[in-house]
Amino acid sequence: MNHREVQTYQYATQETIMTREFSSQTPVPGIVIETRNDKIVEAKPYFTSEMWMKQREITTLYIQRMTRGWLARREAARARKERDHDSEENARRQEELRKKDEEEHKREIERRMHPKTAEDFEILRNELNAWREAETKKIKDAGQNGELTPEEVQKALHQLLLKETKLLQTIDRLKNTASTINREDKIENMLQSMAAAKMWKRSDGRYTEVITPLTTRAKELMDLYHGLKMPFLSIDERLDILLHVKWTVNEFDCNLTREIVDLIDREADMLNRGRPEKSLEGLRKRLCNLFLQFIETVEFNPEAARFQKVPRKMLQEAQTNFNQ
Repeated sequence: MNHREVQTYQYATQETIMTREFSSQTPVPGIVIETRNDKIVEAKPYFTSEMWMKQREITTLYIQRMTRGWLARREAARARKERDHDSEENARRQEELRKKDEEEHKREIERRMHPKTAEDFEILRNELNAWREAETKKIKDAGQNGELTPEEVQKALHQLLLKETKLLQTIDRLKNTASTINREDKIENMLQSMAAAKMWKRSDGRYTEVITPLTTRAKELMDLYHGLKMPFLSIDERLDILLHVKWTVNEFDCNLTREIVDLIDREADMLNRGRPEKSLEGLRKRLCNLFLQFIETVEFNPEAARFQKVPRKMLQEAQTNFNQ
């Protein structure tokens, strides 16, 4: 099992012919031996078993030392990497918190400078009431301490009332401005939603954008509305937009479309006469409102049906019953 001699093996004898003959000769008197190419080979010192065990122990200790050093360096590198990662993560979190605080601070300032929602105006009113109460208390305390005379107290309270009145007027102006901006944003969102492509779900679960004739119609009306709202146009550009709007509404015959056409003709006549832009602001605002009403009518823009709070059928039935 372990030796070739006991296995089935075919042996073959092979002869080797050397290119040069070799021999050995012991130096004796009378024979000259060439020694120029000779090499002196010294035998290695005798290596005992004790020396071998000692060398094995030294080698083993060296391998252990190198292995332990490698493991220690790897653990140190892992600890440094974890430390750096934790440091970077903490720095990132601190930066996020700082940015979040800055954004919150900016948002609070923006809410007070340009309020839009009812909550923003509620904050302004609460802060105004807190300021008025603090100032009133300060003035009354000064009167009680003798720092101010009763006449000066009354005068300071009167000045405080005037300041409060001005601040309330400012809040009312901001509320009117916010109401206008919110209305314009609401109208813009509605027009964008009407003109947006439909998202149809496929059998594989994905969605496909589909542009229908109704959305195309809604987009055309949205572009015309934006054209009517666009400022700083030349007379020719304005007349071109008015002409496109007139062609669009002339497809239908009703009181609304006739009124829109009448306003378009009046503005075109005033433009041809060279009237200033400021004198046309009221007319243009009324025209935009009527055209927006045209867009919100289902008969003229079928996509507007999705944005009606009361179904059109119910409105028609109510109108019919009222007429009867």
